[in-house]
Amino acid sequence: MLTRKQIKFAAKNLKGQIRWTELIHSPGFSSRLGAPLYFKCENLQHTGSFKIRGAYHFLSQQSSQQLASGVITASAGNHAQSLAYAARLLGCPCRVVMPEGTPLAKELATIEYGAEVELCGSNFDDSVARAKVIAAEEDLLYVPAFDDELIMAGQGTIGLEILQDLPELETLIVPIGGGGLIAGVATAVREVKPEVRIIGVEAAGVASAQLARRKGKPVKVKTRGHSLADGIAVKQVGELTFPIMEHYVDEIVTVEEEAIAMAIVSLMERGKLVVEGAGAVGLATLLYGVKSVHKGHTVCLLSGGNLDVQTMSRVVERGMLAEGRYLKLRLEMIDMPGALAQLTGILSQIGANIFQVSHDRHKSSLPLGEAEVIIDLETRGPRHIQEILLVLEEEGYRPEVLR
Repeated sequence: MLTRKQIKFAAKNLKGQIRWTELIHSPGFSSRLGAPLYFKCENLQHTGSFKIRGAYHFLSQQSSQQLASGVITASAGNHAQSLAYAARLLGCPCRVVMPEGTPLAKELATIEYGAEVELCGSNFDDSVARAKVIAAEEDLLYVPAFDDELIMAGQGTIGLEILQDLPELETLIVPIGGGGLIAGVATAVREVKPEVRIIGVEAAGVASAQLARRKGKPVKVKTRGHSLADGIAVKQVGELTFPIMEHYVDEIVTVEEEAIAMAIVSLMERGKLVVEGAGAVGLATLLYGVKSVHKGHTVCLLSGGNLDVQTMSRVVERGMLAEGRYLKLRLEMIDMPGALAQLTGILSQIGANIFQVSHDRHKSSLPLGEAEVIIDLETRGPRHIQEILLVLEEEGYRPEVLR
């Protein structure tokens, strides 16, 4: 199995190439949770995620002949960008196969770091298959995203940094995708402080680590659609990472999409940190999980911050909706001068802030003399929403909540 000695070697190798990321104490979230909470900010790392640690360490241990031939991988985001960046540092040609639905921002970032990008397949598995075919045909080195000891050792350097910055660590919360991050970090921490609790978190819709633990081996999970935590939406954990997780990880929990969205919004508003869905799952389970998983000095690993603007907009809206801070209504009213002003006046009196109004009198399904209004409101929470609905009903409207 992976050893702390390998991780310490990786730390020496990475010195000067990666950022020793900040460990930030959060007084606000600490007060809310009743325990000291710290964020390990890999969202501030080069390329915006922890992945550069493993990618650079892996490439640096290859022969000059192999690097000269070039490397290839499959990825929908962070691993692609990190490998491209590491390859550029080492003067190595790099190719990346990405799924066809990859956000344009991630594709362009990977290209800007120097990689040649090919879009292939509808999902990550399709891209992996294509990348391995190219690797065999063109004698390129395929770089795994997580299931490799060099990759795990690079990611494990995060654990060394955490222990040095916070020797009193008692609980460490880490996202789980393929398992490379948590395997490396858990090894680094538990070989020195076996009493530290290691908690792994994954998206409920892609709970491959929980399934593997139940089955006793890595098994491919059936997904429940797209996840905000796409960076950890891995259908099957690694063959090498799994036994390490079984040995060191105390508990694996899952979080729902609404909790992830609310955690992203909370980190933006209260932590002043931009964190992608995969990086926010730890805080999501602390704030909105079904049970308390932390005790004492707790570190929540924010694994990445590559949240593109379009996704950010959708996430913020979803997070506000889940917190009861956003309401979208459809209602019908009399089509006469002053009717819309009367409606907005009522909303103003009860403190609802109007984002947007759509007024349509030409819809064929409407009764003659009536108009349809779709209205987006900023609200102050679930109680405020109930107050708005009650007042509108009392005023004779029939509001329909739209999701």
